[in-house]
Amino acid sequence: MVATATDADSPKRAFFLEQFRDYLALEAGNSANTVGNYVRDIVRLIAHAAAKGARTPDAVTAAQLREFVYDLKDLGLAPATIRRQISAIRTYYRFLVGEGHATRDPTERLESPKQWRTLPTVLTVAEVGRLLAAPNTDEPLAIRDRALLEFTYATGARVSEVVGLRPQDLLYEDGLARIFGKGAKERIVPVGRRALGAVALYAREIRPGLDKGKGRGILFLNARGAPLSRVGAWTIIRRAAKQAGLTKRVTPHTLRHSFATHLLEGGADLRAVQEMLGHADLATTQLYTHVDREYLRTVHRQFHPRA
Repeated sequence: MVATATDADSPKRAFFLEQFRDYLALEAGNSANTVGNYVRDIVRLIAHAAAKGARTPDAVTAAQLREFVYDLKDLGLAPATIRRQISAIRTYYRFLVGEGHATRDPTERLESPKQWRTLPTVLTVAEVGRLLAAPNTDEPLAIRDRALLEFTYATGARVSEVVGLRPQDLLYEDGLARIFGKGAKERIVPVGRRALGAVALYAREIRPGLDKGKGRGILFLNARGAPLSRVGAWTIIRRAAKQAGLTKRVTPHTLRHSFATHLLEGGADLRAVQEMLGHADLATTQLYTHVDREYLRTVHRQFHPRA
């Protein structure tokens, strides 16, 4: 039967929690771990529903369920945990409707988030400074490493784009670089003076000594004179992060994300950042606005007198 107002005196009883537990364990044959997780998930839902004035399962609306899911995301729960929570809610309402404890299923339009895209760690401006200064430029290969780090952060280029760069792709007088992205699509990206200087020093002083005829016209070469691989670039960045004493996990994508985040924090236009990153879809670039909002919250908490 459908829950009545008198059942609302006990939220767990009004939401048929014990019956649901028995259904999971005895009829559905779930493991004890799954039963425990699903019950805890529904207890969390019951608390949310009660806070919104919903005293029975039938009183919970689809809009409240969507709000609940977004609240979970704001709490910082892992995407896998949230997907399990949604699975638990769907199972729960199928049980309620099947047993006649609810007249409708509000989960029918509840979209299960796809594998939510999570942004890698973003370095602070100070941390980037430490990273770029890490290579000991008394060593020839460290001059190459510094150039690669500076260029990657200056342009936000993907690691595949960096290792595919050719000397003629640097337009020093114009302060620009030609970058060939996915599908060989070309874009022009500004390059700062420090990065251009670091790359010019490497190209003039170090690269000729490395190139033994196996460079295939690529700018960044390894110690054997062959084009630097993606794995080689990863190794350079990881080594620099260790030398800089950074405890965060730093990858080539970390520099790309830091580039975009720092531009947005400084007030850059989203479409300009989209162009520099080579994103075909603005929605991809909008992922960075989440980080920007977090930065704004931090500033507000730090400086607002009544935050």
